[in-house]
Amino acid sequence: MKESATKKLVDHLGLRRSLVGALGMAVLVGMGEKMAERFLPVYLIALGSSMLWPGVLNALDNLLSAFYAFPGGWLADRLGAKRALLLFNLLAIAGFALVVAIPRLEAVIIGSFLFLSWTAISLPGTMGLIANVLPKHKQVMGVSLHSLMRRIPMALGPVVGGVFIDRWGPITGVRYAFIAAIVMAVVALVLQQVLIDADEPGDIPTPAKNPWHLVRQFPPALKNLLVADILIRFCEQIPYAYVVLWCMNAVTGYATAPVTATQFGILTGIEMATAMFCYLPVAWLADKGAKKPFIVITFVNFTLFPLALLYCRSFWPLVLAFVLRGLKEFGEPTRKALIMDLAPAGHKAAGFGAYYLLRDTVVALGALSGAYLWKAGPDVNFLTAFACGAAGTLWFAWKGRDLAE
Repeated sequence: MKESATKKLVDHLGLRRSLVGALGMAVLVGMGEKMAERFLPVYLIALGSSMLWPGVLNALDNLLSAFYAFPGGWLADRLGAKRALLLFNLLAIAGFALVVAIPRLEAVIIGSFLFLSWTAISLPGTMGLIANVLPKHKQVMGVSLHSLMRRIPMALGPVVGGVFIDRWGPITGVRYAFIAAIVMAVVALVLQQVLIDADEPGDIPTPAKNPWHLVRQFPPALKNLLVADILIRFCEQIPYAYVVLWCMNAVTGYATAPVTATQFGILTGIEMATAMFCYLPVAWLADKGAKKPFIVITFVNFTLFPLALLYCRSFWPLVLAFVLRGLKEFGEPTRKALIMDLAPAGHKAAGFGAYYLLRDTVVALGALSGAYLWKAGPDVNFLTAFACGAAGTLWFAWKGRDLAE
């Protein structure tokens, strides 16, 4: 009876050996990355950089996410998921090591070309792996499991990183966090090589070489989703780099003390825990019916966060704001699954990468504009982000379509 119940749970979740390997890798590499990456704005200011550099680094993150997305999908189609993910992990380790070795602004910028690449360059390959190993009626569940597991390090990483910073200071604490990231990424390499099955030669399609050719093949439903997604990401990225500075410097907590790094880590943990509670129930519902309502709800939550943040001036109101921020993940796996549904047949990973290439190239401009909007004032930054989110939500509510429509 126990074995039967376990088998039913495994089948319900769509767990496969290769998927377990990908999930373990997402937890380990993500944990190391989020221990330090979320505090890079504080690290840069501690190194003596201007307030402009956190926005520049965030814009670079978006731009690299754009430029790496299609090559990541192309390499996954060309090499197969197992070999491609091995390569991507090695790039991240090299970036972590550079920041540990050289505590300078220049090392962060150069290293970011490597460690910021991991999520962007590995995501298309992971989505392609899910599309290959799971039947269509389990793909939202597979994407949701991946998103859920990624949120574990997003929740715990900033808490641990915050403790490191409060204990050793922003410079030494961040460097120690990157050392931990290297160790966990090496463990992830071993796990990935053991669990993820190598692709058979017949399973690897002829990779598409031109992302713009793939974009032209996008159906109208995918193009409309892309327009809405760009506007929603403007809403997210305009204030993104400055949220930690707002909470730790502009906001006072219990009377006069700023929110500490540990408290900010707790806020991020609350955000991710909220997201994780959403994933599996929403996946189960979305696999049974229309995806559009879940995506609309997600876009509404994206839109409301910067507006809520503007009016939060102490720790406990911030807790409520970060619960709202967690709810923006409500339909994110559903959105990714819809992209995979609508991407050109035979080039799912590359099509996913082409989508992110175009989206994040444009959104990088929004992230960079966030630096200048912040100089004009936090209220200007947050209200501009809210306006972009409202426009994206209304566009998808009007033009968005499900695959079945």
